[in-house]
Amino acid sequence: MLSRERALYWLDRWDRQQEHYMPDREERFAVIADVVDVLVDRPDPLVVDLGIGPGSLAVRLLERIPGARVVGIDADPLLRGLADLAHGSDRLRTVAGDLREDSWFETLDLDRAPDAFVSTTALHWMNREPLRALISRCGAEVAPGGVFVDGDHLYEGETAPRLDALSKVLTTRQAARTGIDRPEDWQAWWRAVDEAPELAALVEARAGGFDHAVDDKPTVHDYLQFLRDAGFTETGTVWQQGDDRVIVGLR
Repeated sequence: MLSRERALYWLDRWDRQQEHYMPDREERFAVIADVVDVLVDRPDPLVVDLGIGPGSLAVRLLERIPGARVVGIDADPLLRGLADLAHGSDRLRTVAGDLREDSWFETLDLDRAPDAFVSTTALHWMNREPLRALISRCGAEVAPGGVFVDGDHLYEGETAPRLDALSKVLTTRQAARTGIDRPEDWQAWWRAVDEAPELAALVEARAGGFDHAVDDKPTVHDYLQFLRDAGFTETGTVWQQGDDRVIVGLR
């Protein structure tokens, strides 16, 4: 039987393995929360977390903004299951859905227009055209004065290959300077999950997995152009460390 305490244990291990790739992960979370806190002009923002995973960003947003509510969507039942058991409440709700499908927004079953769409380390699994459609829908549905905020590893693309190579090296060197050893990476975490008896039901629910194949990878310039095309009047990068960035669109 999976307990809340055990779910929290697995989520803590998730956070540690993610730091293997993102030594400034907590700062990235803080910046995203800053953007929502500063730009959304109401004490009770409704936030949609795109690709909520195990709820890492959502939990930090709720801690930072006491009046906020988060509705998160994700296609992975195991990660959602851990988030629901560890953090589910009247302020945090998750729904099953694939952001590449046209019906994803209706799946959220919101009671009003969202004030912010946020995401972290999730949208890079999307090809260019599905991402364009997703951002277009966000622009159509966000409340007046709302925001779109995404934190991820985002790249210049074919126009600046040396800059992309440099940014990856800078991220690696910054991780080395922290002096923190994170021996468990993404693959090791998932191997451990597959072998954990208390997670067997969630592992079974995940059978078949999620297609992560990306053959038309968007650049950071694509993201910003898609935001402008969707009606966000100001767009840009508000934080960057190596190849790790936070981009914002303002409605």
